Amino acid sequence: MKKLYYGGPILTMGTPASAEGVLTEDGKIIKVGSLEEMKRQRTDAVPVDLKGRTMLPGFVDAHGHFTQTAMGFLQVSLEGAESEEEIRRRIQDFIDRGKIRPGSWIQARDYDHNQLPGGRHLSREAIQGLAPGYALAVHHKSGHSGLFNRMALERAGIAPDTKEPAGGRIGRDENGLTGYLEENAYFMAAKQIPMPDSREILNAYQKAQGLYASFGVTTMQEGMLVKQMLPLYRMLLDADILKLDLIAYPDLETLAEAEREIKGAGEKAPGHVRLGGIKIFLDGSPQGRTAWMTEPYAGEDAYRGYGTMKDEEVLEALEEAGRRKMQILAHCNGDAAAEQFLDCLEKAERTDLELKRLRPVMIHSQFLRADQMPRAKALGVIASFFAAHTWYWGDVHVKNLGIERASQISAASSALSCGLPFTLHQDSPVIQPDMLETVWCAVNRFTKNGRVLGPEQRISVREALKAVTVNAAYQYFEENKKGSIAPGRRADFVILSDNPLCVPPDRLRDIWVEETVKDGQQIYRR
Repeated sequence: MKKLYYGGPILTMGTPASAEGVLTEDGKIIKVGSLEEMKRQRTDAVPVDLKGRTMLPGFVDAHGHFTQTAMGFLQVSLEGAESEEEIRRRIQDFIDRGKIRPGSWIQARDYDHNQLPGGRHLSREAIQGLAPGYALAVHHKSGHSGLFNRMALERAGIAPDTKEPAGGRIGRDENGLTGYLEENAYFMAAKQIPMPDSREILNAYQKAQGLYASFGVTTMQEGMLVKQMLPLYRMLLDADILKLDLIAYPDLETLAEAEREIKGAGEKAPGHVRLGGIKIFLDGSPQGRTAWMTEPYAGEDAYRGYGTMKDEEVLEALEEAGRRKMQILAHCNGDAAAEQFLDCLEKAERTDLELKRLRPVMIHSQFLRADQMPRAKALGVIASFFAAHTWYWGDVHVKNLGIERASQISAASSALSCGLPFTLHQDSPVIQPDMLETVWCAVNRFTKNGRVLGPEQRISVREALKAVTVNAAYQYFEENKKGSIAPGRRADFVILSDNPLCVPPDRLRDIWVEETVKDGQQIYRR
């Protein structure tokens, strides 16, 4: 079926920058430009009047966790909880509404100790009192730590004498385990939590896909595919429910099995799921004070966070990526982690692996310094900034790192100045996959306390929009398929209530996603 879109601003994110009309057929764009010319040539096209609304290419999620976003629908949200009492009430309400049997696992998400009195984590006694008789796991909003009660610790195989893993921490004091787990210790325990039943999982996947679509996202990411998730993927693909594109990045341990599982099952959903490369992570989170910095955190004599991988482990992953001609995504928040990644890339390049042609991605790049950016550019790195940190944790970063360092978080303007390509992402489920909010954050850099954090790092609306469309498509090697409105591209569109280039910058996140179109089919309407 042919469709002719017209009647509102059409921002192509390419050249020319705008168009009067867009003609599509069978899920692809076949002509862009003058409305009169297209009407003369294609009188059989179904007209789609935008009625003054603004159309852009569908948003491309440069980094997120689709399965974890889905699982969030099966967990209790602690978003905005500012006291132990509020956390306890929400967990108890969740248990009561679900009529959950004692002894079951309970998972809570969006916990943020920075919002509690004194910015302190819950005590061991408080954790024990939240859900007596249940195995409770409380996941920190950063995705890098959590609180486990005694029953959950036992089921996860963590005892008072359990050896602490490299790149992780098990909270202990003179009375034994505190229930706090960090980085690799947390990931180790989280993998032991059993999966829900198939019906619940598929329903959650449907809800997650709908959530992404409601924010205009047409391409999603599975930013850390581990072995425990492979049965879920088989189930997801057999059910054939994907409408959005999904690009998965397994860890090195999971890669070979993921290639077998996903390539086979993916035949039922052609074009909607594929492996994008390999994922590694080199440090933690700045709001959790585990990001690996070159200088100590504020108020510390020596503590700088820490790395989670040895150089030889990073090199092993890079070499495997080079041999397989696969992209690598490296989680780097702190500037020390960024330095380790750049050093290892340089060493790997000397072995003629040509990794720069594989567009290595530095995920988050929160404190990638301006003086590190030319090296990153020379090595073919794409920086993917978690720009919304300025709003969600900007004030926390000022407290943890001081105003000078905090102001350089997600230094997108510096990246533009040196020609380092970059994208923007939300790291869902850390925050909602709300691309327009991320654009608002990158353009304004407001904190919740009203500060403009690093005004010199603000970027224009057009550059922010490019980062979530054409640049993100380039990150995925899909710049000839999506990310811009041009002949030959897929008919992936987002239709907005207002033109983001025309509203005041501080009103960008007030714009609504009215419709989302994937491969020519409307999949969301407000």
